[in-house]
Amino acid sequence: MNELVPERARVSSGAAPDVGTYTVGKRAGLFVLTVLFFVWGFITSLNDILVPHLKSAFDLSYTKAILVQFSFFAAYFLVSLPAGMLIRRVGYQLGIVLGLLIACAGCLLFIPAARMHVYMMFLLGLFVLASGIAILQVSANPYVIALGRPESAPSRLNLTQAFNSLGTSLAPIFGALVIFSAGAGVVSFPAVQPEISYSASEAASVEIPYFWLAVVLLVLVAFFSWVSLPSIKEEEDTQKEPKARALGIFEFFRFPRLALGAVAIFFYVGAEVAIGSFLVSYVSEKSVGNMGVGEAARYVSLYWAGAMIGRFIGAGVLKFVRPGALLAICGFSAVVLISLSITSEGQLAVWTIVAVGLCNSIMFPTIFSLALGGLRQFTSQGSGVLCMAIVGGAIVPLFQGITADSAGIRLSFVVPLICYCYIVYYGAFSPFLRNRK
Repeated sequence: MNELVPERARVSSGAAPDVGTYTVGKRAGLFVLTVLFFVWGFITSLNDILVPHLKSAFDLSYTKAILVQFSFFAAYFLVSLPAGMLIRRVGYQLGIVLGLLIACAGCLLFIPAARMHVYMMFLLGLFVLASGIAILQVSANPYVIALGRPESAPSRLNLTQAFNSLGTSLAPIFGALVIFSAGAGVVSFPAVQPEISYSASEAASVEIPYFWLAVVLLVLVAFFSWVSLPSIKEEEDTQKEPKARALGIFEFFRFPRLALGAVAIFFYVGAEVAIGSFLVSYVSEKSVGNMGVGEAARYVSLYWAGAMIGRFIGAGVLKFVRPGALLAICGFSAVVLISLSITSEGQLAVWTIVAVGLCNSIMFPTIFSLALGGLRQFTSQGSGVLCMAIVGGAIVPLFQGITADSAGIRLSFVVPLICYCYIVYYGAFSPFLRNRK
C-alpha cells in the first residue's frame, strides 16, 4: 500500500476544490474507499432489524412497517441525479464529505424520534440518512471504477462491494443484540400505562446505536477532510472541457446499456431489500422456521454473509468469465431458490431463501460497471441515474408488503422472484447493448 505523502499543489485551473492535506496513491485510495462501502452497508442492513422492531413497537401492518425501507430508498430517487450534477461541479471527494455529514444528521434525528415516540420522525431520519448515503454511492462507485484499468473494473468493484457485504452481514447481529435485546430496559416510563410504556421503550432502544453511528460518521468526515484522494481521468477531462453540458433525463435513452441497466438496478435492489426486510417474519412462521425474532435475525446475517462470500469469489471469477453471463446465471439461480422456498417447508424453505444472498453477490457491482461502460465524460451523471434506480428498494418491498397483507407472507416472495427474471434478461443480452455518444 502506498504511504501518505504531502500533497503537491494542483496547478490545473478549474479543478475541483481541494479537500485534504495529504494525498494517497490509487491502492491506498481504494483501501480507504472500502471503509465507506463497509459503513453504508452496515447502516443499510440495520433497516432489516428496524422493520420488525418498529412493527412491534408501533403495532403496524406489513405495509406500514415497510415504509422504513420506502423512506430510506425513496431518497435515492430524489437525491441521486442532483448528486451526480453536484459531484460533477465539486468533485468526488468533496461529495463524499458532504454525504457523510448529511448521513450523520439523519442518524441524530433518531434521538428526538425515539424520545417523542413518533413513527413519522423515524421515517424522516431514515430519509435524511439515506440522502447522505446516496451521495456517497454516486461519489464512490464510479471512483472505484476509475481507479484502474477499465477491463478490471467489475472485479475491482466486486471486491469493494464485498466489504459492503461484510457490513451488511454484521449489522443484523449487532441489531439483534443491541436493539432486540434492549427492550424495556433502555428507558422507563412510570407515568404511562404499561402497554404504552413498553411501546415507547421499544422505540427508544434504537437511540443509542444510531448516536454511535453518527459519531463514526463524524470521524470519517474528519478523515476524508484530511486526506486527498488521487485525481481520476474523468475529473481531468471535465477540467479540459468545462463547457460540457449536463444531459437531460430523456437523453439517457441514447445509452441503452445504461437505461436498461438502471431498470436492472431497480429490480435487483428491490428484490434484495424485500427479501432481507421480510426474512425475520418469514422464517419465524410456524410452517417455515418456527423461531423467535432474535434467532431469525441470525438468518438475516447469513443472507447478507452469502453476498459477502460471493463477492470475494466473484472478484476472482469475473477475471475469467464474461460479466453478463455470470449475472444471468446468478439471476436464474435466485429464481430457482425462491421457487423452492415458497413451495417447501421447514429447514429447506429457510435455507433456500437464505441462499439467495449468495446469488445476489455479484449483481450490483456487475450491473453498475456494465451500465457505465463507454459513458466517458457522462460517467458521474450516469452514476446518478443508476443510484436513482436504487429507489427499487422502496417500491418492490412495498408491493411485497401489500401482497403479504392480502395473500400471506409466503406468496409475497413471488414479487422478488419476478424481479430476478429481469436480471436474467439483462445479463444475457448486455453484450448486444452499447452506450452510444
